[in-house]
Amino acid sequence: MQRFVTAVFSHETNTFSSIPTPLKSFGRYSGGNGPVSGDAAVAAYQGANMPVAAYIDLAEEAGAELNFAIAAQATPSGCAEDTVLEHVAEAVCEAVRAGCDALFLDLHGGMVTQGYDDPEGELLSRVRAIAPDLPICVAFDFHTNMSKATAENATVITGYRTYPHVDTYETGERAGRTLIRTLKGEVDPVILWHSLPLLTHLNCQTPSRQPMKDIMDKAIAAEADGRVLNASVLGGWPLADIPHVGVHGVIVADKSQLNAAQSLLADLMEMTWERRDDFFFAVEPIEESIARAKDMSEGPIVLADHGDVGGSGGSTDIHAVLAEVIQQDLEDVCAGPFWDPDTVEQMVAAGIGAEVTVQLGGQTDYPAIDFKGEPLELTGTVRRITDGKFVVTGPKNTGIRESLGVTAVLDIGSIEIVVCSTRHEPYDLGVFTHAGIDPARKKFILIKSRQHFRAGFEPILKDVVMISGPGICTSDYSKFPWKNVRRPIYPLDRELDPKI
Repeated sequence: MQRFVTAVFSHETNTFSSIPTPLKSFGRYSGGNGPVSGDAAVAAYQGANMPVAAYIDLAEEAGAELNFAIAAQATPSGCAEDTVLEHVAEAVCEAVRAGCDALFLDLHGGMVTQGYDDPEGELLSRVRAIAPDLPICVAFDFHTNMSKATAENATVITGYRTYPHVDTYETGERAGRTLIRTLKGEVDPVILWHSLPLLTHLNCQTPSRQPMKDIMDKAIAAEADGRVLNASVLGGWPLADIPHVGVHGVIVADKSQLNAAQSLLADLMEMTWERRDDFFFAVEPIEESIARAKDMSEGPIVLADHGDVGGSGGSTDIHAVLAEVIQQDLEDVCAGPFWDPDTVEQMVAAGIGAEVTVQLGGQTDYPAIDFKGEPLELTGTVRRITDGKFVVTGPKNTGIRESLGVTAVLDIGSIEIVVCSTRHEPYDLGVFTHAGIDPARKKFILIKSRQHFRAGFEPILKDVVMISGPGICTSDYSKFPWKNVRRPIYPLDRELDPKI
């Protein structure tokens, strides 16, 4: 019987964010008290739309024994503690030392710790030091910043092809099946990789629309018709002040396919570079965006505040956009979930039906961009109190058990506001429906998201207005104190040749 090892190590690090990321936060889908392993890890991920769920199924299909060494996944925030890397690396290396035929990794690729700008590459390097010939596959997030160390120490690499990330299981399956073919001696894979010095805007990256769409389509077609084993384009994670930030192309080819793979990689990177100016988002004043939304006749209309996104390291407690919605008298609105444990505690103490005056949010400062939080005073009625738990039914992370922590709904007349105890980017209708709110019946849905909301909300929405609210996820890169990013890089440096 073959022995496989698998592990999850995932965090999208906004290096400018002041929100701490201790080891205990790496239990996002497994109870919230830090990493888990073994049966507890399997129970958290099996059957879900996640790469590691595909690995679990592939091990069963192959009749292999599976050692789930560790699952460590945290909500995006600031730099993680170095102890996280040490804890994960020790667990993975111990499992490899115990003996295995292959390693199946579910990594993010956008992680930074306080002492390591490339923890994924460091993990792979440590594994290689003890197992030089071990077949290793890695499924990466679309927002990976891929390093040389990663490209040189893996056997197979695949990346998500969607944003919102709805092909996560498929990405794990693509990586895993190529590795199993390698184990059988059917293929002899080689990784080709190129990194472009390009800081894109997250609002303009998605492969579902141009400029990325036909770049990704070209990669998908090459893999589908067998010209290469796997082809991925990684949009990169631009909110990381590190040397290997950028847009990346990675091709896995059999040694017999090298010429075709080299040509494909060059084509993908040249297409991306030629369109570099199309990857930037034009910022609009909040007041103009809200006024434009108010003039729209048919809802639901999503008001997507993308400056303060929990899924990009934001606090979700900056309420400049909510204040403007109130100022301009928008009605029939649901909003949230907004992070404020103290306000939730106050509402719970008051009880359902009580009228309360709260100081909502404003508890997070961002020294990196000289931003100081300010609360928003609101008076309303406590409509509902929940445990914040729901199972994801939409196409992103389907089957995962999410938790907002203790949650309460504040009704201020024109707006129902969901206030939660745990930061969260709303990508599934459950953030509202679990609290008795049907967003499909609202004219406006105010949420803090830039792209992932489309996974769950797109079937019900009539339109979207992107709102450039303040926060650590801003698309205005001039606000960030860049120190460690590779230079030159576009658009911080306009004159450069990427030498594809």
